[in-house]
Amino acid sequence: MPLAFADGGPVAQTKKTEVREAILKSAYRLFKRKGYVATTTAQVAAGAHIAEANLYNYFDSKFDILSHLFEPWLRARIARLEGAVARVPEPRARLRRLLEALWRDLPREDNGFTNNLMQALSTLGRPDRYRPELLAWVEARIEAMIKDAVPPARYRKLAASGFAHVLMMAYDGFVMQAHLAPERVCPDATIEAMCDLILGKDGARP
Repeated sequence: MPLAFADGGPVAQTKKTEVREAILKSAYRLFKRKGYVATTTAQVAAGAHIAEANLYNYFDSKFDILSHLFEPWLRARIARLEGAVARVPEPRARLRRLLEALWRDLPREDNGFTNNLMQALSTLGRPDRYRPELLAWVEARIEAMIKDAVPPARYRKLAASGFAHVLMMAYDGFVMQAHLAPERVCPDATIEAMCDLILGKDGARP
């Protein structure tokens, strides 16, 4: 029978999991309150009640910590959005709900949590190379939601042009606006104009 406290045994593995989760929880609190740039790894470690040097046994860098937080955060919200959009029966209203979430709701959620990624990407060094897999996944989900809201011929044109990427570039801009001027939101007129543009003459408002 193996010793419970042997290196790598059940207790040790549980402890490692607990420490890792403590680091992520500490970082999440700090990123939401202070932002990525103003948060230090020393502060994250202190919030997790470990030495800063020990933090690097679990994560390579501050950006690595943010990546482990942000990906599940965004994936969960896109999945939630898919469900909300699917419940809207009318195509134009479905498209409007998608744009409202991308350009108004998500940029402000969790005290503008996405802005942490904007800050991080602007300060990346060579060890912290950006990987675009998450963006590609989000854009694929957006394309699928657009496909359900526009006529087939119109969707083919939009997909061929990489339009989902354009929507995500606009999303980045609204994330910055939510950080710099949180009292300002994407106006209804902008969302309605984009619906007109996406739907074309077939989706013109009554």
